[in-house]
Amino acid sequence: MSTLASVFAVFHPPIFEVTQTRGDYNILVTPRASTSPLHAWILAFRPRTLFAAAAPVAVGTAVAIRDGGFALLPALAALLGALLLQVGSNLANDVFDFQRGADAPDRVGPLRVTQSGLLTPAQVLRGMWVVFALSLIPGLYLAARGGWPVVAIGIAAIAAAVLYTGGPLPYGYKGMGEIFVFVFFGLVAVSGTYYVQTNTLTLLAIAASVPVGLLTSAILVVNNLRDIGPDRAVGKTTLAVLLGARGTRIEYLLLLGLAFAAPPALFAAGLAPPWVMIAWFSAPLAERQARIVITQSGAALNTALAGTALLTLAFSLLFAAGLTIQ
Repeated sequence: MSTLASVFAVFHPPIFEVTQTRGDYNILVTPRASTSPLHAWILAFRPRTLFAAAAPVAVGTAVAIRDGGFALLPALAALLGALLLQVGSNLANDVFDFQRGADAPDRVGPLRVTQSGLLTPAQVLRGMWVVFALSLIPGLYLAARGGWPVVAIGIAAIAAAVLYTGGPLPYGYKGMGEIFVFVFFGLVAVSGTYYVQTNTLTLLAIAASVPVGLLTSAILVVNNLRDIGPDRAVGKTTLAVLLGARGTRIEYLLLLGLAFAAPPALFAAGLAPPWVMIAWFSAPLAERQARIVITQSGAALNTALAGTALLTLAFSLLFAAGLTIQ
């Protein structure tokens, strides 16, 4: 069994098989009778994507610590809210992509529970709204601390999650996915985490959000690079479809390069201490993902998809640690 097949087998042993055909990997998503409803929902939540939700909260909290404004309960509420919004977004993408025909039976990405038949569209839709409703619990607490700006951010975040692939004009089908990911997983998530702890915003809080947003956008870039062919076939015009494979690979490298340029730029501007450079310890991980993105295509990019999510978390935690050192 190949390395990629082994990874999938470890994470989803009772759900599907992985076979190798002409040097590529085809995931045979055939539900089995032993699949429990709990396991199906865990798959629907896509736990590995939660790295992208936790990373900006870590960085925003680190800036709050640096400025002497750290508050534990708001930080935890921000983390819980971010995780729930990510899960709700995952469920929305799962069901709406299926309804639009974007998830064909021969998809090469990670398993989608609606397309595979593990859960019905109605179940996933109900689950999505339940998760978004649960996000109101930490959201109301944070709104009580931060006022109407937090309410506006929460409403916008839920709308962005649904309208990415849902609604009459899904922006994920119009080449705008990376922009919204950068805004909500970078600028809004980092600055918002800082704001709910300090009730103010600083230039550093905003600037520190930039590399996080860039790396989180890079996760989507890998996903869309992998799916260029299937997306083009069903009329899903992602930025990768517009740029082509070569342009998308260049975009990925630019996002990583700009993200790693942020720590020295912040130090040079006098906004952050030199310790933020420890984020560069994640550079070997970035180099491995870049090599895969440059040389591979199709399902082989699933390795880089998971790796870029891990890179986002590793970079963010190191960056956050550097920010807290006085």
